[in-house]
Amino acid sequence: MVQILIETLLRTSDLALVALGLSMVYGLAKFPNIAHTQYAMVGAYLTYAATSFEVPIVGAIIISSLLTGVFTLILHRLIFQRLIHSGPAIAMIGSLAVSMLIVACALGLSGSFPRMFNLPFTQPILIADASVPITQIYTVSVTIAALILFWILWFHTRTGRAMRALASNRALADASGLNAQRIVYLVDFTSGALAGLGGSALALSTGAHINMGHDLLLPVFAAAILGGLGNPIGAVAGAFLIALAETIVTNTNFGWMFGKELTFLPISYISAASFLILLLALLFRPYGLFDREVRRV
Repeated sequence: MVQILIETLLRTSDLALVALGLSMVYGLAKFPNIAHTQYAMVGAYLTYAATSFEVPIVGAIIISSLLTGVFTLILHRLIFQRLIHSGPAIAMIGSLAVSMLIVACALGLSGSFPRMFNLPFTQPILIADASVPITQIYTVSVTIAALILFWILWFHTRTGRAMRALASNRALADASGLNAQRIVYLVDFTSGALAGLGGSALALSTGAHINMGHDLLLPVFAAAILGGLGNPIGAVAGAFLIALAETIVTNTNFGWMFGKELTFLPISYISAASFLILLLALLFRPYGLFDREVRRV
């Protein structure tokens, strides 16, 4: 039981920041940005590039997150800001094209071989009956700290109130004198920085690789939809539920079904849990578990 809980928390930390950023952008732009998970891959490669110049890993992650936020903002101003005027469906299709271009550029610049970080060897920590690498404890701690800071920003600052007002009713927010464009730019930068941070943290365990964005696409979208697109806090809760489902699927002994002592599903079946939850959410709770009304495309 402890092992399942720990694995769920570790997987949640992989998904939460990227899903939160995706939901933030949807709340303002009103289209699902398929390229968003590729920002995590960009962050991972930027962190690796920074460490290759002997930048300490903490500094490399900070630089990578900031640069990913700037990259996200540039893409929004040059591409998505124009596509949105043509409708959410066109913007979504355009984001798919941007996603493929990002992957092609990363493949051309760094190749398909995973870039592993040269981290010092440390003994894993034993928690109950579970062995947890110290690197993953650090990444979970960073994720929790980032979520706490976001919670404070979202609910306890004037900027956060402006973001929520703009996401709820843009026309009323404009009439109230809010600088909508500035807030949109801030949200774009923040969402990209969070995705870069999430990708960098994940890469410390898996390495920076070309399939990172593709691997995150389904579970991140499932988490955001489950939590209610446009509801960032709900997206974090959705990430936990997706992580729990994936962990249970890959840790359940199905031996009783086949007359064997031990039979587990291979790790490649982990996406099946995301597919199933996404399908059930779309069938029965298309607006998410938290009843936040969204505009479907």
